[in-house]
Amino acid sequence: MASGISNIASTASSSAAAGASTQAIAGNFQQFLTLLTTQLQNQNPLDPMDTNQFTQQLVQFAGVEQQLKTNDRLDSILTNAKASASATASSFIGKTITADGTKSTLSDGDATWTLTPARAATKATITISDANGNVVATQSTTLAAGPQSYSWDGRGSSGFTQADGTYSIKVDASDATGATVAVSTSVTGTVDSVDLSGSEPVLSVGTAKLPLSSVKNLSAAGA
Repeated sequence: MASGISNIASTASSSAAAGASTQAIAGNFQQFLTLLTTQLQNQNPLDPMDTNQFTQQLVQFAGVEQQLKTNDRLDSILTNAKASASATASSFIGKTITADGTKSTLSDGDATWTLTPARAATKATITISDANGNVVATQSTTLAAGPQSYSWDGRGSSGFTQADGTYSIKVDASDATGATVAVSTSVTGTVDSVDLSGSEPVLSVGTAKLPLSSVKNLSAAGA
């Protein structure tokens, strides 16, 4: 069998020297058959290749070839999907969106979020943090059930007005029984630009960056 392998290598080398394809065996079925035929021709007549071994080689190669073709098709599908997502995201520029997220932009003394508690909360602590994660303001309030707008005027707990920029919100809420109430947060703003460099388009709303998949609502600017 060692002699057969050596002859296969020699034949492959000669074929390459003669100008035959240098494509890998897994990517060239014709070359695989040529090598397999050469192996059969050079096997030891007194100890021929086992039929099961021969069949296994065919099955293994067929599986590899099919997997490579599947990968090529998947790459094509992903490329088309990304192109479609990019085109869709680009159409969002200039439109007003509402997207899941905790970050909003403070501009001219106003940053706004939409808070949606799972049910009414008799106690809610709202914490505002700057881009570095530093807490700049806290407020205690109550929340009714359903979506509602929350605006922050930029004034911090120290009494000073914070600089314009990106701020994040965190809401800890509970009901009359003391049970925790989940509160989802979303932001609304006009899309200024779209970043298409990553695996998913990212929309720029002011200084906030929102992935396309987080968008829940789309409307004309100013609507």
